[in-house]
Order: sequence, then structure tokens, then C-alpha cells
Amino acid sequence: MAFDSGNVGPLVGASTDGANPLFRQGRQQELIVSELHGRFYEQVFRGNTYSIGSSTTALSANTISLTASTTPIVGVWNPSTSLVNLVILQAGLQVSVQAASSTAQGSFVWATSTGNTAISTGSAPFNRKTLVAAGSSAKGFPGGVALTGLTNNLVVLEGADLAGGLAITTAAVAATTAVPTYAYVQNFDGSLIVPPGGVLALLNTVSTANLSVASRLMWEEVPV
Repeated sequence: MAFDSGNVGPLVGASTDGANPLFRQGRQQELIVSELHGRFYEQVFRGNTYSIGSSTTALSANTISLTASTTPIVGVWNPSTSLVNLVILQAGLQVSVQAASSTAQGSFVWATSTGNTAISTGSAPFNRKTLVAAGSSAKGFPGGVALTGLTNNLVVLEGADLAGGLAITTAAVAATTAVPTYAYVQNFDGSLIVPPGGVLALLNTVSTANLSVASRLMWEEVPV
């Protein structure tokens, strides 16, 4: 019986296109792998990866609600007629103080809803390869846009890995005070799927009009 074998240590001489070099192995027979491109490159190059995001958007009473009047910080709806799953890859958030006094924004959470057939709002996400807002099966919510036509109320799924950084509750922030902007990234790496009819929305949990955010949500569209 023949067995595949590899080479322990660096290969001598550079391989060329079309060659079939030995696999790289460590001294414990572990496979050694190196990246040629960034981890998202393959699906971005194939044109399957999309994003929606916002410029500066103020938090409000509508970024904490769970009904059709909710304006997600960032979100996405996969129409019930869609033939793809939205495989969530990454989210990003920046938080900044925009007023002289501050109220904590509470925790950031991900909320979901299923079975939605009649949402009438949302905009076309942009393709991460072409930079054109076309080709996606989904509708994106870049901030300040209500989920008009939501069939079923949102339900909080879990806390977001997007710490607020701004939990000022004991005193006002003077207009001349320099307050840093905080930025965070949550890597889903395919661990969350929005199926046809599903909505995914990023919300905060305490009503405040004194903080603003900028956001990003990125996903891959995979045939069901």
C-alpha cells in the first residue's frame, strides 16, 4: 500500500507553476501550511463577498428597540425568496462621544428575526471585489434605516464582541474634553448564518443620543 509522504524542513529549490512538490511536514509529522493570500481573498476574488456599513450615525431610542421601527446600527435581511445563505464573516464598530453630556450606551448585542417576507426598506450591499452596490441577494441596513415591514419582532441572540468603551455615567463631558474614539472588530469566520427570511441586526441596550457610531458588516453568499 502506498502512503503519501512529505518533506521535513524547507524544500530545496523553488517550485514552479504546474509542479507537484512534496508536502511540508514538521518533525512530529504535522502538516505545515503557509498563506499565499489573506484569508478572505478566495471568496472576495470569486465575487461572493459583500458588505454594508455606515458613516457616523447617532444612537437613539430606535437603536435599542425590537420592532419594525428599529433602526439597526448595522444589519442585513436575507429575503425569503433568496437562494443563498448569508455566512457572516466579520463586523466592525467605531464609537465616539458627540455631545457635551454623555449617557452610557449599554451593551452592544446581536438580534435576529426569522420568517420575514415583506421588509420594504434596506439598500443594496456593495461587492468586495467590484466595489459596486450590485449582485447581492440581500438588503443591507447601514444605520438610521427602519426595518419597515418586519414580520416578527427581533430577539436578542447574544452579546456582541464589540465593547462600548464609553460607559460614562457619573458626570457630564465638557465640550472641550478630548475623548478618544474606540474601534472594535468581531470575527465570525462563518460561525453565524442568516438563512432566507432572516434578519441580523446590531443594537445597543440603553437609549442615548450622545454617542455616535460607524459600522461594518461583511458576509459571504453561499447557495442553499
